[in-house]
Amino acid sequence: MIKLIVGTKGTGKTKTLIDMAKKAAEESKGNVVCVEKGDKLARELPNTVRLVNSDEYQIKGFANLFGFLAGFLAGNYDITHLFVDGTFKIGKVGEVEKDYEGFAAMVQKLSQIQSDAEIIFTVSCDEADLPITMKDFMVK
Repeated sequence: MIKLIVGTKGTGKTKTLIDMAKKAAEESKGNVVCVEKGDKLARELPNTVRLVNSDEYQIKGFANLFGFLAGFLAGNYDITHLFVDGTFKIGKVGEVEKDYEGFAAMVQKLSQIQSDAEIIFTVSCDEADLPITMKDFMVK
């Protein structure tokens, strides 16, 4: 299952993700992973959440991000929750600030992977900017 926490800058997306990750860490019988650009969440999340800095793995672009996330899921069947913060920052390649179509294509590919993990992205934009195919994934 994929969920998108969508909103413009300053609307509390990361706070929502932190709250969801803390709850998942308390309740999960498996592994909880959080991927972010940088390491600003290191003090916010419990040490039971595996924190991954995308910069350390040189992840740039949605094709790379898809491969990285798919590899995580393939390599560890015990992942119950996979959080991604700053999705468009990780997905940025070149001068294109926000690749909406690339993001949508990645989400569609991830939705076809056979996994019981819940995948949650923070997406910094207005809901109207995303392709219509993303509406069903948005957290209300």
